[in-house]
This record gives sequence, C-alpha cells and structure tokens, in this order.
Amino acid sequence: MKNKEILNDLFVRYPMLSKCRESIITAYLLLEKVYTAGGSLYVAGNGGSASDCGHIAGELMKSFMMKRPLDDETASVYGALFGEEGTKFCKGLEKGLPAISLPSMTALSTAVCNDINGDYLFAQPLNAVSRQGDAFLGISTSGNSVNIVNAMMVAAVKKVFRIGLTGENKCRLDSLCDVVIHVPERETYKVQELHLPVYHALCAMLESRFFGQKSHEEVR
Repeated sequence: MKNKEILNDLFVRYPMLSKCRESIITAYLLLEKVYTAGGSLYVAGNGGSASDCGHIAGELMKSFMMKRPLDDETASVYGALFGEEGTKFCKGLEKGLPAISLPSMTALSTAVCNDINGDYLFAQPLNAVSRQGDAFLGISTSGNSVNIVNAMMVAAVKKVFRIGLTGENKCRLDSLCDVVIHVPERETYKVQELHLPVYHALCAMLESRFFGQKSHEEVR
C-alpha cells in the first residue's frame, strides 16, 4: 500500500482519528527525515504504553507488512566473507529501521530506579545514547508522566526531534514536543486502544517509504 492509502484506510477504520490527520502526517515526516539522515528512534512509555514501545520497535526493526530482503551488494559481501554458508545465511536477514524501546532495558531501568530516581527512568538512557537528529517518541495517556516529561527535556537539549502520543487533554507534552498526536479519548484504556492504530499506520508508512516505494511520495 502507498502512504496515502495507508492513511485513508486508517481513517476509514477509525473515523474518530481523522481529527489527528495533520499531527500524524507531521510525525511521519519527522520520522522520515530522521531515517533518511541515518538517525534512530527511541520510544518510551509506562505500563501498557511500555508494551507499545516494544511493539513499535518490533514493527520497525523487521518486516511488518512486506518483505525486506538485503540488497544484492550486501548479500554478495556475506558470500565473499563466508562462502556458501554466508550466502545461505543472509537470505534470512531483513533490512530494518533502528528503533529502541527504552522500557525494554530491564537491568538499566532497575539500576536507575534504585540508584538515582524513577523520574529519570527514560531521561538517563536517552541522555547516554541519543544523538542530534535522532527522534524520541514519548507515549503517555495523560501527557503528564514525569519520566516522559523529563526525557523530553533531555531530548530538547540534545536536539532530538520530539513526538508525543497522548489523549485529547492539553498536557505538559504540548510545550515540549515538535508535534503531539492527541487521540480523541480521555480514559486510559480507551486512549491506549487508539494509540495502536496510529503507530501501526506510522510504521506501515515508514516501511512503505524505505522498503517499498522507490521514490518520495507526498502523504497529504
């Protein structure tokens, strides 16, 4: 599917998300810019949103809706270095987009909570690994989670692009992010139910852009 088709399909299946169209497109264009320049995406959230972070990383770092075989030039290097074994092995490898789920760093997370403060849970690893031109996606159903807000401040200082994914209420993330996607719900579980189709659409559009379409396509 092309990116316009992915977006249109999203709004057909979830009409209430049509009011998020511009913010979803802006978030996509930021991520496209980051990946075109060779940057990485870092994702953080708490509770159910922490699970969403792992979900997003999984969709981006391996095939989601289409195959992503290695290019012939890279495959030939495996053959040159490792012979028949390398040629056979690399057929199972796929291209991916670097996406790191910060809540998945269990040992580091417990160390930060124990040795520093839980409010620094995501700020500390983001401070250690992010580089200018990367992106940080903070998921918070309220938009006010302290550890997400703190990580956004780190991202701002390090000149990392900042994307918020939250509910419909005004929140702290509004003043800290380059773009905030406000899904039209307030109850936590209802907000989370709408987050999934939004980030699935973003992942599908990025996959289509980098592993499907051969030329840039406008999404508007």
